[in-house]
Amino acid sequence: MTATQPSTPPATATRPVPARMHAVVQDRYGDADALRFDDIATPVPGPGEVLLEVHAAGVNRGTWHLMTGLPYLMRVMGFGLRRPAQRVPGTDVAGRVLALGDGVTDLNVGEEVLGIGIGAFAPYAVARADKLVRRPAGLPVGQAAVVAISGMTAYAAVHTEGRVQAGQRVLVLGASGGVGSYVVQLSRAAGAHVTGVASAAKADHVRSLGAERVIDYASTDPTTGPERYDLVIDMGGRHPLRHLRRMLTPAGTLVIVGGEGGGRVTGGFGRQLRAAALDRFVSQRLVMIMAAEHRDAIAPVVAAIEAGQVTPAVGATYPLEAVADALSDLAAGRVRGAAVITVRAA
Repeated sequence: MTATQPSTPPATATRPVPARMHAVVQDRYGDADALRFDDIATPVPGPGEVLLEVHAAGVNRGTWHLMTGLPYLMRVMGFGLRRPAQRVPGTDVAGRVLALGDGVTDLNVGEEVLGIGIGAFAPYAVARADKLVRRPAGLPVGQAAVVAISGMTAYAAVHTEGRVQAGQRVLVLGASGGVGSYVVQLSRAAGAHVTGVASAAKADHVRSLGAERVIDYASTDPTTGPERYDLVIDMGGRHPLRHLRRMLTPAGTLVIVGGEGGGRVTGGFGRQLRAAALDRFVSQRLVMIMAAEHRDAIAPVVAAIEAGQVTPAVGATYPLEAVADALSDLAAGRVRGAAVITVRAA
């Protein structure tokens, strides 16, 4: 999506918005060296959109996929065949509403919000109003910036698709990452017994989230043990489908999140599609996550945060000038939880 000029001037804050801004841009697919800074026009909100003064932006695996253009399946899904369709990267955002596009009546200029934006690695970004929620007063901006995408994905994995119940045994593969950190906490808050799979260096982090047990994937293959789980949620994307099913009880549920692993064409999505096709023929439930980007999907996560059940796990914070470092560290597995880009003081 790109920002468009509304038919009437949007309502704006009293502080003037500059016509141009210094932002991270990407004109080709590649690693972090494909990112650079450029002076570009400040976006203008179109109908149903708002203009945000960006305070912080989140960095997640989806950001990396959009940067690299991998797997190639993403490109034909509308993200840009030869280059990114959205020139300024960044989706998870926390900031202040500066202007309202036509038709926006449920947000006000000056309100602090979090959610999903367009081009968040910049001082100003636009966002659809229905992808934003108000930021709770007690939630720091840095944490708010990593709530939307990872949080709503985790909530869908645990509750909507996983249907977790108190007393169930839950295995979380990729428990130390951005989505995994939420999955562990949400499962524990539901009364489940949680086992996390992560590196030994991140075991303490996973335990602090509420996992009763942590398996070091470097020394132990969790798919070969005798344990059987009612719910397996996989963010890792490396294990074959038959190995994941082997860890389930006969009526257990497997939830595959994201598209990690696999080849350059379909990535982990090939495994997801195979799981969905097999689901109708086996007693186990095999499902994949396609979380809808909407405030209704973000709101339950914010409610869990306000109730003290979940704390956004921020493992590293970077200035806007170090976006490339943040993405490199995330891809190399050096970040516990999520990474945050601080754009300006709230």
